[in-house]
Amino acid sequence: MKKPVIAIDGYSSTGKSSISKVIAERLGLIHLDTGALYRGVTWFALQNCLNEDGTINLNELFSSFDQIELEFKKVGTELVLFLNHIDISKPIRTNEVSDNVSLVAKQKEVRDFLLQSQRSLAEKGGIIMDGRDIGTVVLPNADYKFFLTASIEERTKRRYQELIGLGIQAEEQQVKDNLIERDRIDSEREIAPLRQADDAIVIDNSLLTKEQTIESILAYIQKI
Repeated sequence: MKKPVIAIDGYSSTGKSSISKVIAERLGLIHLDTGALYRGVTWFALQNCLNEDGTINLNELFSSFDQIELEFKKVGTELVLFLNHIDISKPIRTNEVSDNVSLVAKQKEVRDFLLQSQRSLAEKGGIIMDGRDIGTVVLPNADYKFFLTASIEERTKRRYQELIGLGIQAEEQQVKDNLIERDRIDSEREIAPLRQADDAIVIDNSLLTKEQTIESILAYIQKI
């Protein structure tokens, strides 16, 4: 029997990736953090495609796609993102990448570049993907779709604690401002905006622990 394809979309810092990772382990699925792919392209751009004023030169980035090889490799029990055979799992979580990823991710050229690879990974089933447009664009025929949301205050706290845990200096107000701006850009972009799929199950986890959110999702899957 073919294993299910699960799409989990939602706002930044609602725990999409960490929750998807646990569900993948419990159901014997592969977890793919699609947001990491966009962060990977952004990190490449910041290293190689900058204008003199420090902003990203998008046209230079688009013409450099043939130099970008993104690959998830299993390291221990985790899938780790490599760019051109270099582990970039920590660098892509920096504030500099966070400040620029929405700009990069809203570009049609970037989304087209990553779209087919994401779909190819899901063809055989047995995968859970999280992102912002998985249920609406990338995997519209997913067996299960969920949409996670939470208050901006709770998301700010989570994101701040994540950065500190990674040893990255941060200020809570800066983190909050970044999340608000990312919400705006992601929701208003013309190409594949962040939105809930019509057939997605919405889970507000502002007052839920990570484990409670996981149990809510698993209960729905097992109920079906």
